Amino acid sequence: MTRSMTTAQELLRTTLRVDSWSTGAFGVVMLAGAKWFDGLLGLPVSWSVAFGIAMLGGAAVLALIAGYERIPARLAAAVLVVNTLSCVGLVVLACTDVVELTGLGRVFMVVGAVAVAVFGEFEFVGLRRVLRMSGRPA
Repeated sequence: MTRSMTTAQELLRTTLRVDSWSTGAFGVVMLAGAKWFDGLLGLPVSWSVAFGIAMLGGAAVLALIAGYERIPARLAAAVLVVNTLSCVGLVVLACTDVVELTGLGRVFMVVGAVAVAVFGEFEFVGLRRVLRMSGRPA
């Protein structure tokens, strides 16, 4: 593997690892604060628990993908799809009354969407560089 390819892989790997750690930490926060979030954010306990469990599972998957010696492009692309869907879902929750969120709850969802979008952007850049270095179209 060339130096440029190694650097591209490391950008993608580091982003996936940080995404994994932050997703896992936030999953724990969602589970531990589920009752508190109900009143403060208007996010029902059942939603917080479901989000927390999903985030812990997602964190594990991200960590597994980051652990590959050479991260498969199809798995990195799947992460981008999931992050995009998560971002859209958070914006929908913030902008509709699917769940009767408080004003703070709506802000919380938008901030979450922005965080997911930032990780997605770094993962997109990393994937694009890996593909470019491997000679595949980006």
